[in-house]
Amino acid sequence: MSTLVDLRSDTVTQPTPGMRAAMAEAPLGDDVFGDDPSVNALQEKIASLLGFEAALFVPTGTQSNLCAILAHCQRGDEYIVGQMQHCYRWEGGGAAVFGSVQPQPLEHQGDGTLALADIEAAIKPDDPHFARSRLLALENTLGGKLLPFGYIEQATALAASKGLGRHLDGARLFNAAVAQAAESGGDARAEARRIAQCFDTVSVCFSKGLGAPVGSALCGSRELIARARRVRKMAGGAMRQAGVLAAAASYALDHNVVRLADDHALAQRLAQGLGGLTGLQVEPPQTNIVFVDLVGPARDESKVLLEHLANQGILATGLYRLRFATHLDVDAAGVDRAISAIRQFFKG
Repeated sequence: MSTLVDLRSDTVTQPTPGMRAAMAEAPLGDDVFGDDPSVNALQEKIASLLGFEAALFVPTGTQSNLCAILAHCQRGDEYIVGQMQHCYRWEGGGAAVFGSVQPQPLEHQGDGTLALADIEAAIKPDDPHFARSRLLALENTLGGKLLPFGYIEQATALAASKGLGRHLDGARLFNAAVAQAAESGGDARAEARRIAQCFDTVSVCFSKGLGAPVGSALCGSRELIARARRVRKMAGGAMRQAGVLAAAASYALDHNVVRLADDHALAQRLAQGLGGLTGLQVEPPQTNIVFVDLVGPARDESKVLLEHLANQGILATGLYRLRFATHLDVDAAGVDRAISAIRQFFKG
């Protein structure tokens, strides 16, 4: 079989030789004692890059969001969040389970935003009948969609005016920043900082498009990060010689931000290559994720299609809606193989 084309997620990336070398050479200490130099350097780098006082390195994005919510909220509080956001739908209800923090989920608009009127209406009055509204959580990108920056400014300003904290699940923040820079003609790192500065806390994942094997960071004020550090300890996320992993994340920040534009271009190539096929509706991608809906008689063919692709060394996920994610381990030849295999399936 030819080389595997794994389009299931950008989490499947393997460390590059340069990243592996950085991991092997990383100076190490004990991060629980706060003396792992590679962890400390990463935390200082990401905090400085995004304009925060402090940062906390954690094993996963799920734990980063959990630490953020529980640092912002106490038992009996609630956070306002979208129905399709990761920290509500796909993180096992952690804030409710571990922190007795109630989510208040809202429906998304077509562009992935939460209507400002819906956010305002969801904020509870100060009354013992209600959970205390403490936090607005947004996600950028959401399902590969870029939240409009003007909207982010409006939503976070509304939250602040009502006394709510503001958290960003920025698992793919740098994908958002690269896309936003392409629109504005600006610099991706500057755009990442501009987005981040609308929030009190920001979670960033290193193990997706940035290509590190493990890890996320939570950024915020020193006081809030100190509270988050206690949550990380309770959640079992305090690691020892974690600098091996932090070095990979630091390398990713230095080398793999601007190249995310290549992934976005490949997603466009995939979407365009699938255009016009009967039985498929392709959602034009804004970043590195392509959603394809099976419609009409093809609606029930997803399992057969995925098996057909797997037999040709191409992996994807989904049911009636298929998802393809481009990343640093996928090239134009791999995307073209996927296009050819899908077109072959529908022509057959």
